Amino acid sequence: MDEVPITLAGQTRLQAELDQLVKVEREEIKIAISEARELGDLKENAEYHAAKEKQGIIEGRIMQLQGVLARSRVIDVSKIVSQRVVFGATVVVVDTVKDIRHKYTIVGEDESNSKENKISYTSPLGRALIGKEEGDTVVVKAPKGDVEYEIESFEFID
Repeated sequence: MDEVPITLAGQTRLQAELDQLVKVEREEIKIAISEARELGDLKENAEYHAAKEKQGIIEGRIMQLQGVLARSRVIDVSKIVSQRVVFGATVVVVDTVKDIRHKYTIVGEDESNSKENKISYTSPLGRALIGKEEGDTVVVKAPKGDVEYEIESFEFID
């Protein structure tokens, strides 16, 4: 089983979600199933079937999170010192054509989130940025065509 990198913040968030599912939601769904059973015939009991479906979703997510956390190697971003962009870096890039600045944090696959500008190190942009220095230009293949970015700066903040 290959290890995959994850930031300390990402591990904390996933562990919190796992704890919520195991300690709260799993227990709530057990009660809901028990109450639905008391309503009678299980073949035509919509509450029972809905609760069992939700239980399956919860158990699936618990298994997924346990697998992710088991194979993760935690990287403490605050301790990284590098002259090149590496996993965990928060990078400011400039679209050289549109002259628009973007700020991205390079994280693991399981913690990437486009709304928070967290990109996976395996994404096209993440792969292009890894190993580069300030001032370097990278070209990313996008559905609308190649996009050229210049690395303005980067830092390691947790």
